[in-house]
Amino acid sequence: MYQLFPDKDVKCTRISIPCRDGRNMPALVVTPKIPRKHAPGILWIHGGGYMTGMKEMVYMSRAIDLVKNYGATVISPGYRLSIRKPYPAAIEDCYDALLYLKNHASELEINRDQIMAGGESAGGGLCAALCMMARDTGEVNIAYQMPLYPMLDNFDTETSADNHGKVWNTKKNHIAWKLYLRKDAWKKVSPYAAAARQNDYTGLPPAYSFVGDGEPFYAETCTYINNLKMAGIEAKLDVYHGNMHAFDMMKPKLAISRQAAWAFNRHFEYARNHYFAKN
Repeated sequence: MYQLFPDKDVKCTRISIPCRDGRNMPALVVTPKIPRKHAPGILWIHGGGYMTGMKEMVYMSRAIDLVKNYGATVISPGYRLSIRKPYPAAIEDCYDALLYLKNHASELEINRDQIMAGGESAGGGLCAALCMMARDTGEVNIAYQMPLYPMLDNFDTETSADNHGKVWNTKKNHIAWKLYLRKDAWKKVSPYAAAARQNDYTGLPPAYSFVGDGEPFYAETCTYINNLKMAGIEAKLDVYHGNMHAFDMMKPKLAISRQAAWAFNRHFEYARNHYFAKN
């Protein structure tokens, strides 16, 4: 597993993001040592089942490749975790971070027409929900989304039920949703709470994801990408054989992890050259 400290080839700045409720949220801004003007600006959201994790997980995420290889500027928000504050705290914090990214585009020297969002696991679920919220409010146009093996569905699916995979499994999944949604854990909640509850996928950003075929979130990831495609959205999914959730972060030297990293970078390179959204 990668360490939770900055890569020597990137620059990290700690900031405070003003939130709409008057709080200040801690966040990290990760940039190349030599900044590139008009590069994509990416909100990258850490995983941890909505209940654990930290903004420093960005250092072990796929987002670092986007900084090092493509000059992207990445913001990693320290959103409120469900062990203290359940839904809607996390998505509200992520939305505030998205607004910050847009409103400070000039200061951050990013291309305001290439604001993107990504994240892994619960961060992928928040990424998907964030894209839905941004579409519905019309305040930020997200050019591209990268929800990797996302945690989307508060109901059991054919692969999250009775799953004993490595790193994440059915028992952990139930605990996590119960903490995040509390009494509404097994109800038809808002898509902002569990993105799989969405019925309208029109107008969402193009997407890329990858997932293992033996892990709990395989079915819901496939369903999400297929729903985007049926709505006419360009969406791609790569599937790898294995039951280790977040395998690219947990075991980066595995052959499939290296393959996944390579494919992720190629898809991002295409997105950087083709996907724009006017802001």
